[in-house]
Amino acid sequence: MITLHEPAHLTSPAAAVRVSYLTGEQADCLLRGTETDWLGPASDDFDDFVAKRCGVSTRWGVPSTVLWYISGEHYLGTLVIRHELTPQLTDVGGNVGYHVVAPWRRQGHATRMLAAGLVECRRLGLDRVLLTCDPENVASRRVIAANGGNPDGNIAGEDRFWVILAADQNAGGPAKRRPS
Repeated sequence: MITLHEPAHLTSPAAAVRVSYLTGEQADCLLRGTETDWLGPASDDFDDFVAKRCGVSTRWGVPSTVLWYISGEHYLGTLVIRHELTPQLTDVGGNVGYHVVAPWRRQGHATRMLAAGLVECRRLGLDRVLLTCDPENVASRRVIAANGGNPDGNIAGEDRFWVILAADQNAGGPAKRRPS
């Protein structure tokens, strides 16, 4: 296992992690059996690729922020905050989506990344956020539960969880679970 010499943190996408980003995302695509065609153009002009992901932009029809979870030169994953919900996002997708690339899984990074993302959600003015995941994704269910996710049934084949964001929520730790 590679030792990270800097604590991982959420940040705007950054060209400094180019090699780690491209290799991590390629490994993920190959493991999932998904297309890698998008990696060629990203690799050809990574600065432009990064610039298009910085700041608030419209994705899924709502204002969205893309953040990368990095440690020094290492890209560990992506977290996307959708500032609003559409009817479709209320069923599948929710306010927050995240993933940790394969080389960094099973090390607690997803739990810490989501915790930091929830702090960012609160900073953006959200009082509660919806997360959804495949019922078979046990790891994601654990990450969401560790961050205070309260189950809210299943719609369109996705399990739903609400996280209530406390006004005094601090950075760096999972949210406190609220009683149902």
